[in-house]
Amino acid sequence: MKDIRGLFRFGVLLPIVLGLSDGILTALTLASGHLVSNEKMTISLSVRIAVGALVAGAFVFYVSSYARLRGELIHAERELNLTAHGQLASSRLGRAVVIEAFFTTILSSAADFFGALIPLLTGVLLPQSGWGAVVASLILLGILGLVLARSVHGSCWLWCIALVAGGIVLSMIGVKLRIV
Repeated sequence: MKDIRGLFRFGVLLPIVLGLSDGILTALTLASGHLVSNEKMTISLSVRIAVGALVAGAFVFYVSSYARLRGELIHAERELNLTAHGQLASSRLGRAVVIEAFFTTILSSAADFFGALIPLLTGVLLPQSGWGAVVASLILLGILGLVLARSVHGSCWLWCIALVAGGIVLSMIGVKLRIV
């Protein structure tokens, strides 16, 4: 677990966790209606949903990551009492912010894609029951909750139950909306 906390400090765990949770929850919301009606899940549909999760997640993550990092530069300018605004943003630090936002977005997007794809492929492999993909998604959320709890010294049960409960709620919403 010490390695996971180290990743947290270096800004790697956050994009991975955000991507995985977003991918799993997006897949649940979009595909639950399709899955529980026992319609056959296809590889094509699984990939299209995963790509949709990737694209939306990438845009949101990049914008929020870049804005947060630029905000940190603005805060540093104030702390250093720089007279002109934007000095740090136009320096190497500004370029580093763009690069860091880009690379963390790639991490988040890959996690988003696989977080959506893996449980949906379960629906392809177990075509007799669409519930298999829903259960696989909930199990992945539970595992993610356990990993997060361990990395932030939280309650494993609380984190696991909270993420699984969120997955159940979004599954029910997906069944009602029947998007796919």
